Amino acid sequence: MNIKDVENLAELARIDLTEEEKQGLLKDFDSILAYVDTIKSAEIGDIELHNDVYNAWREDEPRVGEPDFSLQLIKEGFPDSQDGFLKVKKIL
Repeated sequence: MNIKDVENLAELARIDLTEEEKQGLLKDFDSILAYVDTIKSAEIGDIELHNDVYNAWREDEPRVGEPDFSLQLIKEGFPDSQDGFLKVKKIL
């Protein structure tokens, strides 16, 4: 990567950079790209990659037993109700 690449990226991002900022970004990009190369060269050994699993959803199953909440419990815990409805503050 060179200074022209940094200038092109700055133009695409529509940001103005001083020469000092360009040099700093060039150094940062170089270290980032060097780290990516290090990661690419890592030995992974006999690790199996499973890229064939997509949208692994569990099946819906009915729960057995009492639910954690019920309409009656909610009504009992609510501060105000009227005609079977729960009253809340008006939001404008």
